[in-house]
Amino acid sequence: MTLQRRILILVSAVVLLAAVGVLAVVRASSRAEEKNQTRAGGPQITRGEVTLAPGGAERRIVFRNMAWGPHRDELATVPADAPQGPRTASGVSCLRFYAAAGTGICLQADKGGVQESYRAVVLDAHLKEVSAHPLAGIPTRARVSPGGHLVAWTVFVGGDSYAGTNFSTRTSLLDLRTGKLDASLEDFAIRKDGKAYRNTDVNFWGVTFAADERTFYATLATGGQTYLVRGDLAERTVTTLRENLECPSLSPDGTRLVFKKRVPGLSADAPWRLYVLDLASTQETPLAEERSVDDQVVWTDDRTVVYSLPGDFGADLYAVPADGSGTPAPLMTSALAPAFLG
Repeated sequence: MTLQRRILILVSAVVLLAAVGVLAVVRASSRAEEKNQTRAGGPQITRGEVTLAPGGAERRIVFRNMAWGPHRDELATVPADAPQGPRTASGVSCLRFYAAAGTGICLQADKGGVQESYRAVVLDAHLKEVSAHPLAGIPTRARVSPGGHLVAWTVFVGGDSYAGTNFSTRTSLLDLRTGKLDASLEDFAIRKDGKAYRNTDVNFWGVTFAADERTFYATLATGGQTYLVRGDLAERTVTTLRENLECPSLSPDGTRLVFKKRVPGLSADAPWRLYVLDLASTQETPLAEERSVDDQVVWTDDRTVVYSLPGDFGADLYAVPADGSGTPAPLMTSALAPAFLG
């Protein structure tokens, strides 16, 4: 092969790769623009006031709106007794969100730089920024304590799915009373099987807080296993309680945890089922949802839990009784990360 022919082949390959890259950018841009267009049959959404303030005349749900259109990804609200009704959008965008007692935590993309980055924003009851903290990875979980004084968030710093084992997380806790930020739960002392434990492969995620504003529960992963841990913020310790629990969520009365667990025999891509753990008796009860739920479940009250499953436009919300009875029921389409307030 002559030198001239080799150069021609090289130039042709470079041109082809460039064309493929341009086509990919154009398609991605077209897809993004499509998501900004309102879809026929979608929920009615208008811009208005969204509040996280406790109390009020009626219970409400504040959530990340996933419906296509100009308000996609914004925090929106509906009355809790009319979840399929018209939505009020706030103008504040979040990738992950939670709220309690007038405090919100919003994990959002920071598009001000050359490369996309992320930050955790603490919101007041009027969705005004109280403080912001840079994130080391992709947002995945967020929680606020029942009294609104503590917030937690988890990001992926390597890998992007809990389904496999090749991932790394970082979970942070922020005390709004003192301003103290624990950048990583990995700095807490671990007690496993009654003994002090250290390992370089430790990961934490899925924090849920107790009403005392000191105790929390979370997932610990190490040695190829996951564990439920109880944490003590004052002592800066976590203690393993039980194996094979992920993303716990504490009931409003503080007596039960709903969580996802891996069930042998299921697909590696869809390995989870939802269970409830009674903390006093340690009895586990499987819930009626038989689909694989990769979410940190939310309690609407002491009887019902809500979770997300993939939908046509991102995610839909479903509800199921927390005692193992009944059947799953659709709650909201095109919605994610709900908080039940009021």
